[in-house]
Amino acid sequence: MVRYFLIAIFSVVFIGLITLLYLRKVWFYRDPVRECPSEDGVIVAPADGQVIYIKPFRNGEVVSEKLGRPIKVEEITRLPAYGDRGWIVGIYMSPLDVHFNYSPVAARVEEMVHTQARVNLPMVDLWEYIRLTYLRQAIDLFSHRYRLVNERLTIFLDAGGLKLALVEIADRFVNKIRPFIKVGDRLQPGQKISFIDRGSQVDLVIFREDVRFTVRVGQQVYGAQTILARYQVAGGEAT
Repeated sequence: MVRYFLIAIFSVVFIGLITLLYLRKVWFYRDPVRECPSEDGVIVAPADGQVIYIKPFRNGEVVSEKLGRPIKVEEITRLPAYGDRGWIVGIYMSPLDVHFNYSPVAARVEEMVHTQARVNLPMVDLWEYIRLTYLRQAIDLFSHRYRLVNERLTIFLDAGGLKLALVEIADRFVNKIRPFIKVGDRLQPGQKISFIDRGSQVDLVIFREDVRFTVRVGQQVYGAQTILARYQVAGGEAT
């Protein structure tokens, strides 16, 4: 009886370890084929994950009641902003999400800034992690300190009548942010631009007010596939 019990325990542990190894070494690095929308005047999701906030900014600042002060957009991007009005969309990437990042529009890479951190703070506590990853519940993480101090790669994009900043923020245990592009590159919508190890977050800064969002806070989005917002193309009508 004891022998069969030990065999059962060993089998469960072995299967668990194999599953964990598969998830960490194979599933985590999956690279699914994505069909990017071909419409004009759309901004597609730059990453897989849950939309955790959609915040407007005015005069280059976002109001944060929990921090007790406004947050300058430059504190997030670490470079002078392209404008003083617009929106910030936060997407939380759990370890279960695809971790490639994509260009949200057709654009030219204007600048890239990699900011190291003395130490990366954890993005969420255990209960927040469970709610975001497994329960898929919306949590507004905008006021968490990691957003201002953790390692990040900021990519400024110029799409003509639309300017964007993609801010890839590392979590505590992230090994590396690996970009596949350089300044001067011209990107296609949905083009793969980087990979972030482990859980992380992407902030999309839109330096334009007149966009119409097609997603809501708490919604799961998919990089290069989900349309986040629509805007009016120069010389055309709003889509």
